[in-house]
Amino acid sequence: MRELPAHAFRRYDETLDQVFYQLPRFVTHIDDHAIAAVTQLYRELFPANGCVLDLMSSWVSHLPPEVTYRRVVGLGLNLEELAANPRLDAFVLQNLNVEPRLPFDDGEFDAAAICVSIQYLVRPVDVLRDLGRVLQPGSPLAVTFSNRCFPTKAVAIWQALDDAGHGRLVRDYLTESGNWTDIEVLDRTPREPAADPLFAVVARRALIDQRAQQC
Repeated sequence: MRELPAHAFRRYDETLDQVFYQLPRFVTHIDDHAIAAVTQLYRELFPANGCVLDLMSSWVSHLPPEVTYRRVVGLGLNLEELAANPRLDAFVLQNLNVEPRLPFDDGEFDAAAICVSIQYLVRPVDVLRDLGRVLQPGSPLAVTFSNRCFPTKAVAIWQALDDAGHGRLVRDYLTESGNWTDIEVLDRTPREPAADPLFAVVARRALIDQRAQQC
């Protein structure tokens, strides 16, 4: 990925994200059909009885209800939303735009999800690189997104691109991170008329960190 200029990650609202997210929003940001598509993707990718990290989480995680996981951990910005999420066994409050390093051990998780939130990261490569650190080699990551966002908080480069461009951008983030493989861009838009579009970039934690090899 060619190096993007700093202004690519500017936002209309540069106040601390904790201020924007201080009030809980007990709403879903995609419709039920798109949510079902997210859940189906998780059903296909995430191992039963595994430990799952829901990054940039809220009051719902969209995990398949019939699947049991050993542990589900959420990381987000609103205490009330995270506390209300019935799938979380534990949660952490953290602003990834201030501190991209995750407060977890190496290889702690077996799968990870970022649902309709990747557009808000101002240091996405740093976050995704450290996300790779906390996953077991070969573990899946699902990054899902639609055509909706909070426009004052989405980074400029995201708002300048169309749906296909968003997929390429997330793919490039993962490639630049250096510790992901089997990266695919998917269109998982439901077939129901007028359903929200749903796209995904999926990848697996590489067995070898390419950036570490180059050092």
